[in-house]
Amino acid sequence: MPHLVAIDLPGGPAFVDALQREWAAGNAVLPVDQRLPPTAQRALLIAMAPSWVVTADGRADIAGGREVEPGDALVVATSGSTGAPKGVVLTHSAVEASALATSRRLGVDRSDTWLACLPLAHVGGLSVVTRALVTGTPLVVHDGFSAARVEAAARAGTTLVSLVATALARIDADLFRVIVLGGSRPPTQRPAHAHVTYGLTETGSGVVYDGVPLDGVEVRVAADGEVHLRGPMLLRCYRDGSTPLDIDGWLHTGDAGEWLPDGRLHVHGRHGDMIITGGENVWPDVVEAVLATHPGVAEVAVVGEPDAEWGQRVVAWVVPSPYAQAPPTLAQLRSHLAGNLPAFCSPKQLYLTGTLPRTALGKVQRHLLAAAPEADRHGQ
Repeated sequence: MPHLVAIDLPGGPAFVDALQREWAAGNAVLPVDQRLPPTAQRALLIAMAPSWVVTADGRADIAGGREVEPGDALVVATSGSTGAPKGVVLTHSAVEASALATSRRLGVDRSDTWLACLPLAHVGGLSVVTRALVTGTPLVVHDGFSAARVEAAARAGTTLVSLVATALARIDADLFRVIVLGGSRPPTQRPAHAHVTYGLTETGSGVVYDGVPLDGVEVRVAADGEVHLRGPMLLRCYRDGSTPLDIDGWLHTGDAGEWLPDGRLHVHGRHGDMIITGGENVWPDVVEAVLATHPGVAEVAVVGEPDAEWGQRVVAWVVPSPYAQAPPTLAQLRSHLAGNLPAFCSPKQLYLTGTLPRTALGKVQRHLLAAAPEADRHGQ
């Protein structure tokens, strides 16, 4: 039976070589996040149970490793944006289906070169590598994001890159032919050649581009607004053997969405993120998009907190802009929202913070904000 092999290497040719070597041997690969502290890395290896780990020093066997099924290609730890990560098992056929569908949508050919600069332990970065290998597209891999290195790579001939919104804001986007945007909420103003994707680790990468499903991907919005996905690039199961797929092969994403009048899919966010205040539904991303345009706001996240009168109250966590003379006040933010959204969307509490907890791909971990102790709350 094939083995699961952990690769604990920085992004670069050595990582790609190790991945190809293990695939050639019939094994599946678990990429290890280089930024994990030792305790977290040990916990990951215990949970995922690889047979050995490949590091810069060579190979180290691990007791208690569990085999994988023939045809399994990857085990990818979920980003953990809503809790403890799971190991998503993706087969070679799923990886190939994702690579081919994405490449067709983007019009990728042999004149292109992919640049991978997102963390390879997450599907947004790893899928750049795997789709390049599947399609034979030239590939450049960086060990993390550096705006200067990304722009230098573009000037040297890379044409395709996958980024998150914060990274896009730091580079000259015109240097690339195609930019794939995933992770956190996309910017309201973005270049036409920057394509916003929707997908999960369980889908092996983005499966909806600019609101339109990739070829072979089925999308339905259930009566309760939950987005369901089905297609050949979906996971086989989780590492523990459980599956999130229903009997008909649909993945119930836990995300809420709707079909827009032009036929495109719009995803509001996680079902659990919706705030119900005074009987009104408030989607955090809508409020965040408006608050982010305030000159005193560098970053913002909106969550709901229990409220005896309203059921929940809207709360804004704001990283103040370093260029503003003073941090924004609650009154200023409420006034800023007033001309754009109904009054019930306005925050009733403001907390100022130095950083927002995010996953490696830039998604705000709202559950960490909601659970933040009072000592961390400096608000109005």
